[in-house]
Amino acid sequence: MGRVFSGVQPTGNLHLGNYLGAIKNFVSLQNEHECIYCVVDMHSITVKQDPKTLKNSILEVAAAFVAAGIKPEESIIFAQSQVSAHAELAWIFNCVARLGWLNRMTQFKEKAGKNRENASAGLYTYPVLMAADILAYHATHVPVGDDQRQHLELVRDIAQKFNNDFNMDYFPITKPVIMGAATRVMSLRDGKNKMSKSDISDYSRLNLTDSADDISNKIRKAKTDPLPLPGTDSLDTEGNFKEEIILTRPEAVNLLNIYSALSNENTKKVVERFADNQFSTFKNELNELAVDSLGPINQEMRKLLEDKTYLESILKDGGDRANILAQPIITTVKDIVGFY
Repeated sequence: MGRVFSGVQPTGNLHLGNYLGAIKNFVSLQNEHECIYCVVDMHSITVKQDPKTLKNSILEVAAAFVAAGIKPEESIIFAQSQVSAHAELAWIFNCVARLGWLNRMTQFKEKAGKNRENASAGLYTYPVLMAADILAYHATHVPVGDDQRQHLELVRDIAQKFNNDFNMDYFPITKPVIMGAATRVMSLRDGKNKMSKSDISDYSRLNLTDSADDISNKIRKAKTDPLPLPGTDSLDTEGNFKEEIILTRPEAVNLLNIYSALSNENTKKVVERFADNQFSTFKNELNELAVDSLGPINQEMRKLLEDKTYLESILKDGGDRANILAQPIITTVKDIVGFY
């Protein structure tokens, strides 16, 4: 049994991308591994946050974890800032990581955009804190989306360099766990862009707090193209969509991937079932599936958010358990480095 670590940012408006790309997989992993699931509030302040909104968003992520099926009595659910080892280890890793490594991180360039000089230093060193998050628990496996793969490679580089610098095999080389067809869910309004809470149009995403009517309206208005749905000739020998079809029909690929992920069916079976169908028929099926899948989560989240004391108790208990795991590791690291 390995130790799994992963986290979700409390940036508000949790959506289908957060669920399919992360939370849904967290639930399945807890049956096979020791799991630590973190609300990464320290990562969220790399950009300006309203403190009151942030506190509510932390509870919303905790509610989503529990509503989706993560069991707090089995898995650890906590907020990153509750465990000081994250920040302490991040500083040590800042002194291990190389500037050249961080300069290659494409996500910083995407998030900073043209205002790179005005971006926070925290946004730049975000991947180093991510390494500390994972290695503070000697996690062996990390479920990540495709867009986080580069960051996990940096985690491995930092672990290897620390081990080499101090001539010992202390930190494990963490393995990525990339699961399912929809690890990267795209916008319902533009299949070339990732589904995001920052998109101006609320119709670009399915929020976990959306009602059944909201879900139906958004799926009905989701962007498509004039052609029938693609057939199996759009798939490669491994059953994944070919690069050409992803580039030319991104909305069709996105909706089929979403159906595949929600239904737990592989992409090939879904494509075979709907090949050459019109989008109107397919959208009816997708709508029913989405409402059935997300409706219970929506209802449970609303119920949980009415009892903030309960959610806070989950985070408190999880923080205490996380500290028990992390403290011996950070204490040993300090000794290895030469700190008292």
